[in-house]
Amino acid sequence: MNITSEQSPQKELAPGARIGKVRWTICAMLFAATSINYMDRQVLSLLKPTLMHAPALGGIGMTEVGYGYIMAAFQVSYAIGLLAAGRFVDKVGTRIGYMAIMAVWSLSAMGHALVNSMFQFGIARVCLGLGESGNFPAAIKTVAEWFPQRERSLATGIFNSGANMGAILAPAIVPWVALHYSWHAAFLVTGVFSAAWIGLWYSKYRKPQDHPTLTGAELRFIYEEAAAKMGPSVPWMRLLGYRQTWAFAIGKGLTDPIWWFFLFWLPDFFSKKYGLDLKHVGLPLIVVYTASSIGSIGGGWLPMPLRKFGLSAVAARLTAMFICACAVTPIFIVNSLNSEWATIGLLSLATAAHQGWSANIYTTASDMFPKSAVGSVTGIGGMAGSACGSLFAIFVGYVLQLTHSNYTVLFGIAASAYLVAFAFLNLLAPGLRKAEFAA
Repeated sequence: MNITSEQSPQKELAPGARIGKVRWTICAMLFAATSINYMDRQVLSLLKPTLMHAPALGGIGMTEVGYGYIMAAFQVSYAIGLLAAGRFVDKVGTRIGYMAIMAVWSLSAMGHALVNSMFQFGIARVCLGLGESGNFPAAIKTVAEWFPQRERSLATGIFNSGANMGAILAPAIVPWVALHYSWHAAFLVTGVFSAAWIGLWYSKYRKPQDHPTLTGAELRFIYEEAAAKMGPSVPWMRLLGYRQTWAFAIGKGLTDPIWWFFLFWLPDFFSKKYGLDLKHVGLPLIVVYTASSIGSIGGGWLPMPLRKFGLSAVAARLTAMFICACAVTPIFIVNSLNSEWATIGLLSLATAAHQGWSANIYTTASDMFPKSAVGSVTGIGGMAGSACGSLFAIFVGYVLQLTHSNYTVLFGIAASAYLVAFAFLNLLAPGLRKAEFAA
């Protein structure tokens, strides 16, 4: 479909308020699920300084290298889970698939309350990774089902900002629970949110054609590109033969580890660099992840105004990604700063840029592939991100152990990863060329 045909329905159809907003309610539920997902995975990073204490002082004697291996175990299982999760969601659909995924990861998260050693934490993280791996394939497939192409990056940016909301809520809730009860209790707090979400999703979610409150105008708007976008079902192994799959996977593989690094090591960085304990680390993290939430929505929205300057949909997407990649680069000086708030400012810019990048690179999967393959391609890309993230986690652990917690090299790697990923994306899939499947 050319740009003219993509733009003409937008001119004929009135803005969202006139055609209905059910799709944005669905997006809000995706946002809530992603918030819970990130609350669950961030609890351990917040408790890391406490767990590094000796058992007599309330910890388990965790080491930097041990923590790195625990994070690697999570990411390896996350990578493995993504392969199964993407195919699982493609097969059973988003309504049943998403509920099952949420149930598995929530029970695994609460299971952390029962462990008392690094080995046991590793087992718990493996289970959590297998469950949490399904969130993004399910959410991206839901966006592909519920939104036309022109709105997908914005919808993805909105639900992806739930990652930041989870990262904001976790430091606001977890330290208080840990200080007033115990670190074991801190792993139980999200269970009630998970149960409520599963009930809401079961009662409210349907595919667009089956939704009881969807207007005819909104249904036509959602499916205006359906004939061109549905495509045939494609076996997972066959997808590996497409350059577009590798473009998406390498882009994720180079940049996802940086987000995991921010998520899992920033509490420790603030503790080591500025001496912030469990009582005081919450505010800097809340500021950083609030900024990243703005970046997620802003990055997803950015291609829309760029279109007004005459750029095509693809050019606008790629321009937005390049802007985000450049915005991360100043982070290479973070470890040399002596001002806590200057550090918070650069970290806020970097995490916001990452989330803007993430909103757009996720959308490239639905730009390049038909809906029938989006879940599987997203799973492959997520697997690449987690596999590389697991190796990076081990690397981080050894770097910090050998350099006595010096983060200079790590922030230097973070500064350059996005521009390298952008170059590979354009090399392998110039212009986000669509994958052509034989009938």
